[in-house]
Amino acid sequence: MRQVSDRFRLALAQFNPTVGDLAGNLAEARAARREAAEAGADLILFTELFIAGYPPEDLILKPAFVTACMEAVEALAKDTADGGPGVLIGCPLQTEEGLFNAVALLDEGEVVTWRSKVDLPNYGEFDEKRVFTPGAMPGPVSFRGLRLGVPICEDVWGDLDVCETLAESGAEILLVPNGSPFYRGKLDIRHQTVLRQVIETDLPIVYANQIGGQDELLFDGASFAFHGDRSLAFQGPQFEAGVFVSEWQRSKEGWRCVDGKTATIPDDDAAVWQACVLGLRDYVNKNGFKSVVLGLSGGIDSAVCAALAVDALGPERVHTVMLPYRYTAETSLEDAAACAKALGIRYDTVPIAEPVEGFERALAPLFAGSPPGITEENLQSRTRGTILMAISNKFGAMVVTTGNKSEMSVGYATLYGDMNGGFNPIKDLYKTEVFRLASWRNANWPAGVLGPKGEVVPERIITKPPSAELRADQKDEDSLPPYDVLDAILEHLVEHDGGVEELVSRGFDAETVAHIERLLYIAEYKRRQSAPGTKVTRKNFGRDRRYPITNRFRDGA
Repeated sequence: MRQVSDRFRLALAQFNPTVGDLAGNLAEARAARREAAEAGADLILFTELFIAGYPPEDLILKPAFVTACMEAVEALAKDTADGGPGVLIGCPLQTEEGLFNAVALLDEGEVVTWRSKVDLPNYGEFDEKRVFTPGAMPGPVSFRGLRLGVPICEDVWGDLDVCETLAESGAEILLVPNGSPFYRGKLDIRHQTVLRQVIETDLPIVYANQIGGQDELLFDGASFAFHGDRSLAFQGPQFEAGVFVSEWQRSKEGWRCVDGKTATIPDDDAAVWQACVLGLRDYVNKNGFKSVVLGLSGGIDSAVCAALAVDALGPERVHTVMLPYRYTAETSLEDAAACAKALGIRYDTVPIAEPVEGFERALAPLFAGSPPGITEENLQSRTRGTILMAISNKFGAMVVTTGNKSEMSVGYATLYGDMNGGFNPIKDLYKTEVFRLASWRNANWPAGVLGPKGEVVPERIITKPPSAELRADQKDEDSLPPYDVLDAILEHLVEHDGGVEELVSRGFDAETVAHIERLLYIAEYKRRQSAPGTKVTRKNFGRDRRYPITNRFRDGA
């Protein structure tokens, strides 16, 4: 093996590990290292906790799991006796001092050394202080004559001066393994975060980020590097796995990338669509489902979910069912059939009048004397949910649930009805965004999707007024403000934890704002029972927003 002198070839593994699949993750690491060897790389850099999969949550508290992770790293270390690339790979480390989120340097057939994460995040989707011990302030690792700093994820994001300490102790390049989840605009935030450390250290920084879905989290890759002079060294692709090799040369000003590529990053709507596709695909595939089934109502939400499912899995793995009742408009039947035809998917019709009316007859003695209302409407939704779950049980297809973030916010969904399902690809999309993305997908054919080109959501579904069709002539705006108003209020209350007074000062009706805030709070019990869904905003309903179900606070009350 050659010593690094004035040139250094770095391979960056932007891969999609699966939590707990140690054999699969190890096999991916070995395949990536072989690819790096063919490219003449000196070192291959993997992402945070790659062997374990990230985030492992409380699985990391199981001693047998940590032991198996460390044994997998030991096995990988033996491969490096062949003189090929060294390896920097994320793995949990158990010592007498504690359990650490760590990175192992592997070379010459052995584990050369470990470095542990110093700054443990404890906000939003992260709660690493529950399970890990903070590492000691690290020094550089020596690799074939090159001094490398290896801060881990939050060590770059936080305020503990880990990068500055590494620079002061002689690091020449900082290599940062990350598990940084996606949300809108996140890549710009990563760039600014890393640039702040470049300014502090005057060192080049390579930021390696994982890709793929893990429950509600979605990792988008988009690994990159900056030179010590603040210029972009390379930019990896977003939503694309692979081994990306860059060549670095030593100069009087330090190390510079002389052979790095800059990928084109999708715009905002394209990135959100691809995130929702990848999140659904990985949830279905990593959990072993062969196919999915969903109710196709002729409305915008189910149409967009069907399009996302086809883009994620292909038309042969998507089954849709129309479940009409007396309030289902003829146009809805036509629109649902047209959507299924455009997507090339199986489409069946199961009328629900008989079971709904059977429930009504069974309950008639109990309900005698009370007028029909929301209870009878919910019977329709719950009948549909029961039928979809029966299809799921019979054929093994996972039910895709279709409620958007606007509905989830205000409880405009039926528990044990249309909320039934295993995963919700639009759970973190407000209604106005669902409409916009439908039009966007009709005009675009994103890279890597398995669905057809062209119009996949019929235009009439996009333009007609949304309705749950649970009673005659029902429209969503009968009980909710227009969605552009509702979503603006919700974004302020949910994404920013904003107050009622500020919204009123911006011109929103005080009574409307107070009503929406009340609905937001009282729907918490429903959200606790909802399916997971891909996170695409700063604050999703799940890890990011942990409000009590029992809660009497009202802003301004």
